[in-house]
Amino acid sequence: MTASSAELANGVATNGAAAADSTKSSLKNIPWDPRIEKGSFNIPPAQFPSTTIPTSTDAQQVASDFLSTFSGRLAARDHAGLAALFTPKGYWRDHLFASWDLRTLKGPAKIADHLYANAGRFKTIAIDDSAAHRAPSISSLDVYGKSQCLSFFVTVTNDVGSGRGVVRLIPTESSNSNDTTWKIETLYTVLHELTGFEEPLRARRPRGGNHGDDRDTKNWLEQRLASQSFDGEEPAVLILGAGQGGLTSAARFKMLGVPALVVDQEDRVGDNWRRRYRQLVLHDPVWFDHMPYLEFPAHWPVFTPKDKLAEFFEAYVALLELNVWTRTRLVSSAWDDGQQRWTVTLERRSADGTTETRTFHPRHVIQATGHSGKKNMPAIKGMDTFKGRLCHSSEFTGAHADASENTGKRAVVVGSCNSGHDIAQDLWENGYNVTMVQRSSANVISNGAIIDIALGSLYSEQAQATLPVDDADLLLWSSPMEYSKAVQVQVTQLALERDRKLLEGLQKAGFNLDIGPDGAGMFFKYFQRGGGYYIDVGASQLIIDGKIKVKSGKDITEVTPDALVFEDGSRLQADEVIFATGYANMNSATRAIFGDAVADKTSDVWAFDEEGEFRTMWRRSGHPGFWFMGGNLAIARYYGKMLALQIKAQEEGLIKDVKA
Repeated sequence: MTASSAELANGVATNGAAAADSTKSSLKNIPWDPRIEKGSFNIPPAQFPSTTIPTSTDAQQVASDFLSTFSGRLAARDHAGLAALFTPKGYWRDHLFASWDLRTLKGPAKIADHLYANAGRFKTIAIDDSAAHRAPSISSLDVYGKSQCLSFFVTVTNDVGSGRGVVRLIPTESSNSNDTTWKIETLYTVLHELTGFEEPLRARRPRGGNHGDDRDTKNWLEQRLASQSFDGEEPAVLILGAGQGGLTSAARFKMLGVPALVVDQEDRVGDNWRRRYRQLVLHDPVWFDHMPYLEFPAHWPVFTPKDKLAEFFEAYVALLELNVWTRTRLVSSAWDDGQQRWTVTLERRSADGTTETRTFHPRHVIQATGHSGKKNMPAIKGMDTFKGRLCHSSEFTGAHADASENTGKRAVVVGSCNSGHDIAQDLWENGYNVTMVQRSSANVISNGAIIDIALGSLYSEQAQATLPVDDADLLLWSSPMEYSKAVQVQVTQLALERDRKLLEGLQKAGFNLDIGPDGAGMFFKYFQRGGGYYIDVGASQLIIDGKIKVKSGKDITEVTPDALVFEDGSRLQADEVIFATGYANMNSATRAIFGDAVADKTSDVWAFDEEGEFRTMWRRSGHPGFWFMGGNLAIARYYGKMLALQIKAQEEGLIKDVKA
């Protein structure tokens, strides 16, 4: 993820233009990565308008006058007039507010169509003056400050609830005079809460005690145990997976009063992290990773170790009173189209090994089994003959503990993204001779560049002293993807300059680099390909120093008992081989868990649709009552609420069409 253009420009790009120009001449040409997932749309970077706003501009007055005009046309249902308030290439990014979907409309014609199709839903809009940082101000659309805008937060209401948003205006010359006419370059609206179903926070928090005349009143513990066991009750939502996607979804449902049950096959909450390789830490900084309703403590390390995250997940479940069943597997599932509900059978194993079988009839099932699907394990001639450890990265638990026994052992890691680098570093630190086999180019960025350039102005200790995480999220996602991509092209150039020495060293070591799709760096490789990048936490220097060797550009054609054979006939001796070759799309897991009947109806997941919104995630999947939930902690934090609001609206009859 990235800081929105305006906020990033204010916080980072002091010498951005010069940095970008010098990078082009100081590094060998680093190509774009043209690959995108099959069937997805490649979102082009937007073209920034060349706009300058005088410092004497009264931002508050401009915003007030503009919204007065906007509100008048809104009240009159003058859809064409409202659409005319946008620039010819203006955007309206609308998340659940004017329609029950995630949409991005570009240009007045499509914006007018969206208003006509959802006539009467959009009720009011007003400047959000509840905090100083939300007030109208002069900002920038680009990193370098060459495309200025007037931006401000807004509150909005519709026919079912209220929402929030961000407006960015740019000046245009009036055709009738020399006066400045302001128009919308980007508008973001997002549903925030449903009227009558507001979250029980702060002034609406529950009392806790419930004493009265009823002698059968249960105390808190008794109520909690009954809720966890679902005795005599049915969950409205069944969530598969107790990672960040499943837990943040459950937290959102808890606050909306929707009974939800999370099931996971692991023995404990967090085991999906505990079982991974021993040196794993999150590559995103802690201030980007906060979970909803319960942020990480102030003493938390910048990069969270996997076992520490697992412990936090367990505490999160307890403190938010989420209903999670571990040691539980889905035995069978079937959708009843007539009754619009599932029949699911669960097998729950207790600590002593006894099992219990339960059947429920949830109206919704959420697959939250991780960002990706089945592991990509190549089938190569002779793999079954290899004498040492040969496994996928998902099965790698770490280098053998006694480093003295590893001296001289030859380890080969196939793959050059985050997992491949982490595993190679772990093996080297434990005495192995390590070679990384790089099949395709990778985008590399230092964790310092991530912290200071890509995230710094929105997500940092300094930024969050005045900018709450919820507001940072709103700014981040308020930009249409075409603008986000354009900003990332500039951010990538700044990161190249910041990391110049590191990247030059990698090139000299024979490591093949790229700068992501359209030059937009690692975030868009994540969005469009689900991988293909490395956030450096130390392995790059080991490659530069020759401690981790690299073999690039040649495919493996055969595995012998003690070596890999490549297409050019060369051999690489090995005692252990780890395939860090990634994962298939989430749909592959759907097919394995729910069968062909469900998988065949669901649409492709991740990457972008033709409007620049993520495909299928947190939206109707194509199969009624079936939803996908995924992403890192920051994505799960934000989009999990949208998924929960849609299901709550269906449960309360606010959405009539629930078929798909």
